[in-house]
Amino acid sequence: MLKSVMEVLLPKLTSFKFPSPSYCCSITTTWNSSSSSSYVKFGFRGLSSLSVNASSSSSSKVVLNEAAVDSAVGSSPSLGHSTRPHFPILHQEVNGSKLVYLDNAATSQKPTAVLKALQNYYEGYNSNVHRGIHFLSAKATDEYESARRKVAAFINASDPSEIVFTKNATEAINLVAYSWGLSNLKAGDEIIVTVAEHHSAIVPWQLVAQKVGAVLKFVNLNQDEVPDIDNLKKLLSRKTKLIVAHHVSNVLASVLPIRDITHWAHDVGAKVLVDACQSVPHMIVDVQNLNVDFLVASSHKMCGPTGIGFLYGKIDILSSMPPFLGGGEMISDVYLDHSTYAESPSRFEAGTPAIGEAIGLGAAIDYLSGIGMQTIHDYEVELGRYLYERLLSVPNIRIYGPAPSEEVQRAALCSFNVENVHPTDLATILDQQHGVAIRSGHHCAQPLHRYLGVNASARASLYFYNTKEDVDNFILALDDTVSFFNSFN
Repeated sequence: MLKSVMEVLLPKLTSFKFPSPSYCCSITTTWNSSSSSSYVKFGFRGLSSLSVNASSSSSSKVVLNEAAVDSAVGSSPSLGHSTRPHFPILHQEVNGSKLVYLDNAATSQKPTAVLKALQNYYEGYNSNVHRGIHFLSAKATDEYESARRKVAAFINASDPSEIVFTKNATEAINLVAYSWGLSNLKAGDEIIVTVAEHHSAIVPWQLVAQKVGAVLKFVNLNQDEVPDIDNLKKLLSRKTKLIVAHHVSNVLASVLPIRDITHWAHDVGAKVLVDACQSVPHMIVDVQNLNVDFLVASSHKMCGPTGIGFLYGKIDILSSMPPFLGGGEMISDVYLDHSTYAESPSRFEAGTPAIGEAIGLGAAIDYLSGIGMQTIHDYEVELGRYLYERLLSVPNIRIYGPAPSEEVQRAALCSFNVENVHPTDLATILDQQHGVAIRSGHHCAQPLHRYLGVNASARASLYFYNTKEDVDNFILALDDTVSFFNSFN
């Protein structure tokens, strides 16, 4: 059906050309293969220097050149303008138009520093970790474990042993479900989950509940389209053993008070698992301050490679959990009739890990830390509000989630629908006619969309390398697309 609609509509579309950019950022990159280092010069007003290390031995230094940028782009270049030169993929045309990438909640783009860290690993010291005594293996091990320490520091874990590398956040949640869940939950125990969770935070607990006879309790939305925290508090009881909640919703853009939720949960003896995939890349996340028991995130949403994520768990809890998978690396001793297991995190990292990906994640953390997570968050709050306000100008639009205010800060994303236009039709024309990349569908949140009374939505999501020009070009393209569809009504 969608194909036939597109076949009818596409020949009638008017062409849309992006205006010439009003800025010109110069970037100078020098790669020294002998020293495995890269130097990038760019500008960002208000910062004097930015150092980004691809690894402990291979560094990529970003040196801010404020004078050059001031002369090129004016007196106040934004963070987006200053960092865009580090992302080669953004500088291309798609379907004859300049790419406007607004699908960051699905995955982020990768800076040169991360690409160089991956290249340096595979060209310079590719080897398996932990079990080799030769130079390449020792170096690979050092870099892999350095990445773990970087993750721990980034979220303020008390010790690197509280960081378990997984292939993504989904696997991290499944690890907790099958290791901690099957060992600690029994018939009649209750797990509290919000209706706004990603499928990865719902399905594993459905499977565990079916196995042990536990009960899932769901928190609905309040009138502001935010999970109802008062409702959550009322659901808490001594039967509650676990709360599973997002930090930032990938659909509603709402932010939950995780520290409060953790305090209430611990008062009744329950644990808390936080899906932080949409918060760790965008704001300061301090696991000790939040006092969460488990937290998961994915590398690919925070400028790192795909294929790796991580689980944070309090060390006393991880130490009490049985292995999730069996095999090499996770053992202490193997006998024919039984085996003994390594301590955390090795206990949960069976087999050869994603070594290059972990090193790439470490480089991404260096890059983000060099900018500063508070700087990123402040910029995105402003840019996200700009996106929300510009979207309100589109006729017959419905934006989901809370309205921004002095008390309410939305994440830098908007899920929306336009009356009488399917979100997939919108996304298709935006891509094919305007080079704008957004996402359409249920965003792995079918229960939430059913609660909202729709099957799908369109979603534009920002990151720090986006600019107001990106938003403006998106709105122009969206207006053009909506007008085109309305011409058939």
